[in-house]
Amino acid sequence: MTDHLSDLFAFLRIPSVSTDSARRADLRQCASWLADKFTAIGLTAQIHQTPGHPIVSARNRRRADRRTVLIYGHYDVQPVDPLTLWRGDPFEPTLSADGVITARGATDNKGQILAHILGVAETIAADGDLPLNIIFLVEGEEEIGSPHLAAFLREHRDELACDIIAISDTGMIEPNRGTLTYGLRGIACLELTVSGPDKDLHSGIYGGAVANPLTVISRLVATLHDAAGHVTISGFYDDVAPLEPWERAAWAKLPMRDTDLLKLTGAPALAPEQGYTALECAWGRPTAELNGLYGGYQGEGSKTVIPAEAHAKISFRLVPDQDPIKILSLAEQHCRKHCPPGVTLTVTRGHSGAAYRLDPDTAFGRAAQRALTLAFPGKTPALVREGGSIPIVSDFKKILGADTLLLGLALPDARIHSPNETFTVENFEGGIRLNKILLRELARA
Repeated sequence: MTDHLSDLFAFLRIPSVSTDSARRADLRQCASWLADKFTAIGLTAQIHQTPGHPIVSARNRRRADRRTVLIYGHYDVQPVDPLTLWRGDPFEPTLSADGVITARGATDNKGQILAHILGVAETIAADGDLPLNIIFLVEGEEEIGSPHLAAFLREHRDELACDIIAISDTGMIEPNRGTLTYGLRGIACLELTVSGPDKDLHSGIYGGAVANPLTVISRLVATLHDAAGHVTISGFYDDVAPLEPWERAAWAKLPMRDTDLLKLTGAPALAPEQGYTALECAWGRPTAELNGLYGGYQGEGSKTVIPAEAHAKISFRLVPDQDPIKILSLAEQHCRKHCPPGVTLTVTRGHSGAAYRLDPDTAFGRAAQRALTLAFPGKTPALVREGGSIPIVSDFKKILGADTLLLGLALPDARIHSPNETFTVENFEGGIRLNKILLRELARA
């Protein structure tokens, strides 16, 4: 295992932050590191250039009598801000006495995708071959919405043809319990800019004479919800697929409770939608969230101005049957309707992706559950949805026509996207073990 940890630490030391243009060389270095690793374990690797960051693919020799599985992951990571909250250098991984690795990307997604790679490596070393055709597809732009991956899939559709896709970029419901995530929420993002005067104005001389963009945008975003927390955009809930009775019953039996969710958040209280538990809301109900609200003077002390403009960043988490483009159109109509005169409203659409849902009772779904049972013995695998979004999963289904098995290794307290992100050695080893078993079970499905 020492060599495997050395590989992971080398992988984690590369600061592959996709949002930072100054890190482009680091992302190229990370892609090269992966290609070299794939080659070293006996696969044929290729680096594909895109208008953004490179995509790395790798495969074994294809045989017509074997099924094909595509394993997807990403090598880019989130920014480290705020840096002051890290206990050490985010890109110098540390290992605690109790087996916890701390580094940016430890769980999301370097530790998880490397577990897949090493599982393949150990299978080749032990058996001299693999029981099926393998395609690895590892991109460097997942954290910025995978803007170039869909086009890559369309361009390389024939070479990427597969029977099933496996991804470990989700979570486990609790330690040592295999978890199959069969659903993801979709996402749709937009940014509002409210412009008023052509420059910041003295709030004493002009206050009361012109509309204040900060006041306007604050009132505007407040119209997105009613007092009960429901989204007030007309038509927002029209296409929402309701939760299945079996899902609600199964989730109620899971060890995760609303009290556990509250503890993980550190919030003073939960605020679920009426008629649903907080867990049901996080996994299976749509939302409208204000992610950022800013404008005007932000420094120390007072500066009495009416700002020239103000901004809001909003994201919608969507459930099956909701169309992200339709939701963005409805949201824009709502905002324009509620924007008063005296200012100019600009609406800029961001990235989006549809929700995804898999029937866990398919042959491949049952094979995944058998693999989880064998890799994490003693507990029945949990069947869950997840509130997060992996937009490319819907593109996989639409372009390649293949379903996706989401076999997460992230623990609830892994601090993904936060300072001091962690991954346990136990889950790293479990992921390697899971992938070896998964290859066998998918071949038999």
